[in-house]
Amino acid sequence: MTKKVTISIPDFLHEKLENWRESFNLSKIFQDAVAEAIQKKEEFQKRLREDLDLGQIIDRLRHEKMQSEGNYHESGKNDGILWAKSAHYDDLQHALHWTDLENAAKDKILGHYFSTNPTASRLLPGNTYYDSKYSLSYLQGWKQGVEQFWEEIREKL
Repeated sequence: MTKKVTISIPDFLHEKLENWRESFNLSKIFQDAVAEAIQKKEEFQKRLREDLDLGQIIDRLRHEKMQSEGNYHESGKNDGILWAKSAHYDDLQHALHWTDLENAAKDKILGHYFSTNPTASRLLPGNTYYDSKYSLSYLQGWKQGVEQFWEEIREKL
């Protein structure tokens, strides 16, 4: 027994199909394509069950998560050092005593920097890439970079 299925195709493809309709068995092409797609999905699921158990997958994802968070921290640290190198003394002092990391974009002195810095701005609330954990990791790294810069130069002032 067979079942009838209706499919939709874009206009441009329909126009081309009309020119070649006599050359194709559309039912057979569709059946073969669907059978192949299903087979690939089933084989993938089978490999997941056989090759890796859930514990191994979780361990891998946990490792990737730690690595990703570390990258945000390191990126923030590098940006903090770069910012500190060109910052005004008063702004540098403000950053050293700044503690409200969660409201970085609203800070009177630093907010403009965080809103216009490409890496930082995409991590701020309201942005597509915002994740509070990654955002906080970046900002903590940024502050650490500023503090590291200050430790290098403060005795020389």
